[in-house]
Amino acid sequence: MSSISSTASVLLERNAHGRLVLTLPNGTQHTDVQPVRAFPIAAPDEGLSLVGSDGHELLWIERLADVPAVPRQLIEAELAVREFVPTIQKIGAVSGFSTPSTWQVATDRGPTQLVLKAEEDIRKLAGRTRLLIASADGVQFKIDDTNTLDKASRRLLERFL
Repeated sequence: MSSISSTASVLLERNAHGRLVLTLPNGTQHTDVQPVRAFPIAAPDEGLSLVGSDGHELLWIERLADVPAVPRQLIEAELAVREFVPTIQKIGAVSGFSTPSTWQVATDRGPTQLVLKAEEDIRKLAGRTRLLIASADGVQFKIDDTNTLDKASRRLLERFL
């Protein structure tokens, strides 16, 4: 398997339609390539695959930091669109303490509301202070550290943990 950082003949660029095109050392071109993180939450900058339109891995990248600047920027831009995971900064209100419930939250992307279908939709990640919350419409929200939330937000959240 080739690597962008170790093989100069690996090329990643955008075509006229805005899709990523990967050219491998043997000259084969793959259009509509998608970057996929192996560990998007636990190790977002380590272990990344460039996957073809058929879903098969074309290129493995050990560390994103080792990729030259131009292809790294292309990969990061594509990931930003693909991995929309707003960070909850404050919980303003909760419609009730049983599920389903509607939450009014402030995120790094602006204020919004989410519907929590079940308490199981709140997952604890590495440690006890990182959370991933799945809303009823499929959007994933994260809380990087519950200790950084204000006291009122922590109190509302504790009712569901």
